Amino acid sequence: MSDTRLKLAVQKSGRLAEGGLKLLERAGLRFAYGRDALHRRAENMPVDLMLVRDDDIPSFVAGGACDYGIVGENVLHEMQARSSRYREVETALKLGFARCTLKLAAPKGGDIRCAADLAGKSVATSYPGLTRAWLTERGIEAEIVEMRGSVEVAPRMKIADAICDLVSSGATLEANGLEAFETVLESEAVLIRRRNGRNGEVEATAKLLIQRAEGVIASAQTKYILLNAPTDRLAEIKSILPGSDAPTVAQIAGRDDVVAVHAVCREQVFWETLERLKSAGARAILVLPIEKMMA
Repeated sequence: MSDTRLKLAVQKSGRLAEGGLKLLERAGLRFAYGRDALHRRAENMPVDLMLVRDDDIPSFVAGGACDYGIVGENVLHEMQARSSRYREVETALKLGFARCTLKLAAPKGGDIRCAADLAGKSVATSYPGLTRAWLTERGIEAEIVEMRGSVEVAPRMKIADAICDLVSSGATLEANGLEAFETVLESEAVLIRRRNGRNGEVEATAKLLIQRAEGVIASAQTKYILLNAPTDRLAEIKSILPGSDAPTVAQIAGRDDVVAVHAVCREQVFWETLERLKSAGARAILVLPIEKMMA
């Protein structure tokens, strides 16, 4: 790999791998698939991928083996909480996928109902650095029990009084008789880099890649709405359109009482939004995805 090519560490399998590769492909990168399962080379941009374990990505970036990396915030913050080696690693861009939440939870109906109740208790977790730092910031002294997996069974097996674990739907907590009572970290996939130490050519590539990624993220969160609106209710309809600064309003041939409205909406468009638009007199409402977007 050339020193002038941007070296990017990505998880070799899992949600972060799928989401990261999809993001890069939507940003226009085309990768050659060779015999080396740990390396992929972009054909149309000076970018090389290193496919590694997710918890190794901060080490690759901190040590300079890779210029950038895609990793979960939970992994990055855990490594930073454990060692000063990772303090120079920073987030360049939040990527908007692989969202999860690190939460404190305890048995339902028990005597632990808030963070203060953890004083003098034990907490099982796969994130001891983050958990200890969070508790210390609040002046709570508790024993940390580090576990590699199956954290949710710790209270039932009398290993710990409470847990600190990643939660998505909450179904696993419910199945084990646990209830979340505090959020430690809201996490998503992020693009990380060292604060210093990259050369100019690599940074030029990174700047272009980040610009494209921002366009991909923006387009994923944005919808294009087309509708017909009665002129006497146009102001009301414009106020309902979510996240739209200045929709385009055009005359309809042969009609003085109706106009066509085109709007780029930067917020989610729910069924309730469409129902409100219809109640306000809007007709022929179309909601379309946006493939690419650049400010």
